[in-house]
Amino acid sequence: MPLHHHRHHPSADDSLPYHRSLPVPVPDDDEAKPRRPYSAFASPRAPSSLSPASAHRLLLLFSLACLLVAAASLAFAFSAGARADARAASLHQPPPPAAAVAFRCGRAEDTLRSFLASSRNYTAAEGREKVLAVVGVHTDIGSAARRAALRATWFPPRPEGIVSLEHGTGLSFRFVVARTKDKEKIADLEKEVDMYHDFLFIDAEEDSKPPQKMLAFFKAAYDMFDADFYVKADDAIYLRPDRLAALLAKDRPHHQTYIGCMKKGPVVNDPNMKWYESSWELLGNEYFSHASGLLYALSSEVVGSLASANNDSLRMFDYEDVTLGSWMLAMNVKHEDNRAMCDPHCTPTSIAVWDSKKCSSSCNPAEIVKELHNTTVCSKSPTLPPEVEDE
Repeated sequence: MPLHHHRHHPSADDSLPYHRSLPVPVPDDDEAKPRRPYSAFASPRAPSSLSPASAHRLLLLFSLACLLVAAASLAFAFSAGARADARAASLHQPPPPAAAVAFRCGRAEDTLRSFLASSRNYTAAEGREKVLAVVGVHTDIGSAARRAALRATWFPPRPEGIVSLEHGTGLSFRFVVARTKDKEKIADLEKEVDMYHDFLFIDAEEDSKPPQKMLAFFKAAYDMFDADFYVKADDAIYLRPDRLAALLAKDRPHHQTYIGCMKKGPVVNDPNMKWYESSWELLGNEYFSHASGLLYALSSEVVGSLASANNDSLRMFDYEDVTLGSWMLAMNVKHEDNRAMCDPHCTPTSIAVWDSKKCSSSCNPAEIVKELHNTTVCSKSPTLPPEVEDE
């Protein structure tokens, strides 16, 4: 039913804000009672129905909520300030250091790049040095005379010469030697290293088998150089670096390439004969096609696979060239036979010269290399023959 209120005359006090007039009697009928919206707190215009204890608890809860909000605000402020300080500090931090110079790989060491890294006159390349090819001339620790003959002919005798040849041809040359425990040999070799700085020490002992030394060279060279080709050479050959660079720079459709003087031959199963192969029963009567060990080149993809392989997972025969040839068959690489890499005489197209038949019994490679270098056709002929240059 409609609500009925007693009318009263307004007074001056009714115009004051928040003024409460005296209660007006209303009927006891429930329908006549005014209804208020639901609230947990009492209306400011109505007397509170909460007991003092309840009011105290509500006040305590409200205080705790305020404290939690204040603590969260402080934590956020501190966190934001810390992030701002970190951003400001990062603006003033020096740039991260450049990539370390890669002249070491385990026990392997490139003495030339070690020298360049410590010299004020040179700047060593950072990381894996990018070249067309790294040429490792394998030599024994006691073969100082052969190394001297090569430095007097086609191998650059000083660090600046090696760097200059690398810039001109893309080939980086090193003498490759294994480690030794002989203190006298070490002392002699250290003098040579300090004088020329042209060695690559590999992670292998001097008395290791040739295939093990060869694999250690490829692993170290791949770790230190980003090359298109990795070349193994012998210290008994006369080499034309310019012609070798021209050969390796050719475009090839095959990315896995094996270049050298390919050969075959009978497998020797008599332990009393030269070139005896102890694992002859695994090979049959004749060797498969493989490059001569005096000079051959492997493309980057091939050496990358060898570098990542576990040594124990690769079969090794008694001889390096046969061992490598067996791996090349297993890897399905492209065999590229190039007879200019094993010419017995200097010609307008010869890349490497050695006479395997003449030196099969005895010869002095150091003297032969010097004699070859004194002939015009060996050392002073053009990189390419005239008919090729005209094209």
